[in-house]
Amino acid sequence: MPERNEAAAQAAFVYEKTVLLAAQPLRTFMNALLTTLTRRGFIHQCTQTDGVTDAFRSGIVPVYAGFDATADSLHVGHLLPIMLLRRLQRAGHKPIVLIGGGTTRIGDPSFRSDSRPMLTDAQIATNIAGIRGVFERFLAFGDGATDAILVNNADWLDRLGYIDMLRDVGPHFSVNRMLSFDSVKSRLERQESLSFLEFNYMILQAYDFLELNRRYGCRLQIGGADQWGNIVSGIDLVRRMAGEEVFGLTAPLLTTASGAKMGKTAAGAVWLNGDRLSPYDYWQFWRNSEDRDVGRFLRLFTDLDEADIVHLESLEGADINAAKTVLADEATRLAHGEDARMRAAEAAAGAFGDGESLNGLPVIEVSGSVTVVDLLVQAGLVSSKSEARRLIANRGARLDDEVVEDEGAVITVNDPLKLSAGRKKHVLIRARE
Repeated sequence: MPERNEAAAQAAFVYEKTVLLAAQPLRTFMNALLTTLTRRGFIHQCTQTDGVTDAFRSGIVPVYAGFDATADSLHVGHLLPIMLLRRLQRAGHKPIVLIGGGTTRIGDPSFRSDSRPMLTDAQIATNIAGIRGVFERFLAFGDGATDAILVNNADWLDRLGYIDMLRDVGPHFSVNRMLSFDSVKSRLERQESLSFLEFNYMILQAYDFLELNRRYGCRLQIGGADQWGNIVSGIDLVRRMAGEEVFGLTAPLLTTASGAKMGKTAAGAVWLNGDRLSPYDYWQFWRNSEDRDVGRFLRLFTDLDEADIVHLESLEGADINAAKTVLADEATRLAHGEDARMRAAEAAAGAFGDGESLNGLPVIEVSGSVTVVDLLVQAGLVSSKSEARRLIANRGARLDDEVVEDEGAVITVNDPLKLSAGRKKHVLIRARE
């Protein structure tokens, strides 16, 4: 089987001494930071573990994570690298947030079955403006040695000459090795189209690492597990063109305990911007976590100490709801601030009958009279009229906590009303002025 062995050897090549942290006992890590990150679940793979350990010991390490501007808000699926940057900054290192103003024009093909939609320059600019503020809630920006900085790779990618890029960077990439990475190979094995444009994404991301190393002394790139091939390509390029030793670290791609993709719900993505998803709905997302996920999410998405988390995850039965409330409070405080957290918690208390306030519930404005079936659809609590009728038939729809009995009921909104679907989905209905 010589061909398979050769392909396996190419796929295994990432960089000398690359290791999977999960395969090694924690006692092998002499650096307390890596030990803590591993225990809290942040680390999936790491290159040159000894080198990363030495770098962390030697002083401030500039570390970057990249985010393409494919939408005007980030979502919960982006939180893991953001929280990892936060952890590293709190440990005395320097975060570099890279916005992919240039690479967004191509779109990362990693583990996708189709090409990303092409965005115009105006759309990309709008998206960058929308996501920029997210990072300021999690990281401290400024001019200090460990203050975070935000850069846009369009600043250098837009100025690259194609011939110069081919001549200077192209010789350092083996097409054979690029084809061996799982992110590319899986798509080709499924006989799904991979355009030449998308194939270049790995080269551009590798060039980002080189440019950040030259400009800011960046020594570590972090990303999701699906970025492994792109990251190690950048490490190799920096070694070849700059003669510098740099490192990569990936976080696991998270799913819930039941196997669902993290950050996706039936209603769509769980956005980090309040204008895309209300702080109340964000709070409810975390409050509705599965029991088995509470301890893991507390370690990854809050700043709570390990001892507090151990206590919270030990709760059983109905008491686990107290731990879920702490998770929702802490996650919402980080993403939206304390005022929004308080309003969301008060709204939840009111929605569940434990308080008087309904401030913070998503608000739907209606004009005139509307059937309760149409109202459920307009409020986004159900996806269709037939689903609304089934909900009413099963006594799952309520107005101001009163069960809706008649699917033909017509509602005229004068005073604000709380409309509920089941026990966890609520909106505030009010008349349009």
